[in-house]
Amino acid sequence: MRLFGIETEYGITRDDVPEMDPVVESMELVRAHLAVSFERRWDYAGEDPHEDARGFRVSGLQQDREEDEFARRDAHRPFSFHDMKSDLVLPNGARFYNDHTHPEYATPECRTLRDLVAQDRAGERIVHRAAQRRNEGLGGAHVRLYKNNTDFHGHSYGCHDNYLVSRVVPFSDLVAGMVPFLVSRQVVAGAGKVGTEAQESPYVPGPYQISQRADFMEAELGVDTMHNRPILNTRDEPHADRQRYRRLHLIIGDANMCEYATALKVGTTRLVLDLIAREAVPDLELEHPVAAVKQISRDPDLKTVVRRKNGRTIAPVDIQVQYYEAAKKTLSGRDEESDWILQEWSETLQLLVKNRQHLVGKLDWVTKQWLLETFMREERIDWDNPWLASLDLEYHNIDPEMGLYMGLEAEGKAWRLTTDEVIESAIRNGPADTRGGLRGLCVQRFQDQIQSIQWEQVRFAGGLRSRTLDMRDLFDPPEVTRCIGLFKTAQSPADALAAWTHGKDRDV
Repeated sequence: MRLFGIETEYGITRDDVPEMDPVVESMELVRAHLAVSFERRWDYAGEDPHEDARGFRVSGLQQDREEDEFARRDAHRPFSFHDMKSDLVLPNGARFYNDHTHPEYATPECRTLRDLVAQDRAGERIVHRAAQRRNEGLGGAHVRLYKNNTDFHGHSYGCHDNYLVSRVVPFSDLVAGMVPFLVSRQVVAGAGKVGTEAQESPYVPGPYQISQRADFMEAELGVDTMHNRPILNTRDEPHADRQRYRRLHLIIGDANMCEYATALKVGTTRLVLDLIAREAVPDLELEHPVAAVKQISRDPDLKTVVRRKNGRTIAPVDIQVQYYEAAKKTLSGRDEESDWILQEWSETLQLLVKNRQHLVGKLDWVTKQWLLETFMREERIDWDNPWLASLDLEYHNIDPEMGLYMGLEAEGKAWRLTTDEVIESAIRNGPADTRGGLRGLCVQRFQDQIQSIQWEQVRFAGGLRSRTLDMRDLFDPPEVTRCIGLFKTAQSPADALAAWTHGKDRDV
């Protein structure tokens, strides 16, 4: 079942105060999106990060201790935990909230790469416009937002890609098939970074590397996301029928500005998941995956080799080539989108080795390296110049007037899968063939009647008992389309739910 989405935590700064409070600023930014006062509707009952896909439940997480410390620090604040989170569900089905010290935008669930990229770009504009409204209240352009993964002070924030996966596939197969792919995926999807750092360790200016998240990967597997970060996250929180599905929650990825990189990152991952389900994935298990992530990232010349469990060595591009060749053999001709991914994947891997210049405007790490090297030649400086870290950051500034990538895009030097019109449409509406679009429609038409909402259900108030739209197993496109049609025309949620229930009973 094809379904995926992206969660992006944005870096936030404010330049008119000596010391910014990121908790308050993130909360104020989210609330700046609203034209009315905030009302709590997000239902946290469906969230439980302690279930581990390896078949057990962890008693405690490092992030639990951090949350307890946050609670202690936040005790003086004049607002509750839920007020601080300020969780919003938007008319396009996305979730926009304060993840304690970062504003976070989670796209609605998408079925196509075109929809996903449009919804991801819609998030940039939604967050930027909230910053504009916040700045209007502050009297100047003081709040700035960055779609990146490091503050260059030893702190990393994530960009998580998520995939609906059948629970029939053993988790051990996912581990064996995905880890080598994810370790090497950065050659396509890395955002690029000047210098090195580690969790809570000082930033060290220095040579350029491929990935922003690589420095912060500390384990091969694990359920934590804020400490001891794993290559493959084992959180078992499906937001769907637990008996049938799992959600693969990947935290290793960089936040991409380039639409092409976003499409390839998610598209190639989807194909690899299909290979694993068909038991057609190549055997490329690595001896030391965590070390390999860092080794690959710190060699933008792509000459480093990493050791496999069988004792042989392999280069990162060659890992990707083997996955590509397996996908081409098994999945070629299946559908138009898969064929597009295969074609672009192949061409990108060839260009990385032969003529990387053609990937400027397509891959972030290549684009940023080109920009920085151009600047270095003009200014006659080296990689260890602290000036470069500020330019690195500005590459990710989502303000069209200030961001370096945004400037390239305005000049027509960045590859586009979307148009401005498509992005504006994605701000208003979610995908028409997923429950994300249905969730957004409920917000558009019946927001005042929503009692609570989460990924897999919407509960409406009214009458003697609440009425619930259960979407735990609502993934079949015709069924989604039929349900959306009912909610578009119904006079009330009760009418739509009655028609929906009647239709399902009749189908049985």
